[in-house]
Amino acid sequence: MWQPDDILMTQKIAPLVNRYVFTLPESGEVIAFAEQKRFALQEQLTLWTDEGRSREIGGFKAREVIDLGATYDVTGPGGDLVGSFRKDFKASFLRSTWHLTQGEKGAAVGKERRVGVALARRMWDVVDLVVPLVTLPPVPFVYHFDFVRDGRPVLAVERKWGIRDRYVIRIQDPGLDRTLALCMAVGLDALQGR
Repeated sequence: MWQPDDILMTQKIAPLVNRYVFTLPESGEVIAFAEQKRFALQEQLTLWTDEGRSREIGGFKAREVIDLGATYDVTGPGGDLVGSFRKDFKASFLRSTWHLTQGEKGAAVGKERRVGVALARRMWDVVDLVVPLVTLPPVPFVYHFDFVRDGRPVLAVERKWGIRDRYVIRIQDPGLDRTLALCMAVGLDALQGR
């Protein structure tokens, strides 16, 4: 199985689904492809080895139907539970916070790297809600998440500046399951605004 440290995730534009392609930054080799239906009652995503969907390598699914505090279970190729992630809504009031769990290890806590960017994003959203006649462009702020467990870095997801959603996924803990890391990165893009 592949064991890269850095992976590039690019969202592909498609109606009614979120599609993501994962590549190695140096070679451009596709190592995974993911698809998630938008507006589903129960959030779910499937990861394949390639865009041809030749072999499923895992995915995530919300435990509950339409739950703002949902926990998402991540499974591997055989459907075995790999780990889970969830948004901490109370801690996310100031800056978005997620909990990433794998096996018996304690949760890695992921927070937006910069408080100023987190506050600016929230103000942007408030203006968009309060002044509905003004159509604001998508949030212009790039955000980065750093996941730490016991003071040690586990995972970083850094959004790149541009029109399309692109992220660098930096796996910093060699014990972190790659499927879990990819699913968490998709969750940060697809579920962040909920």
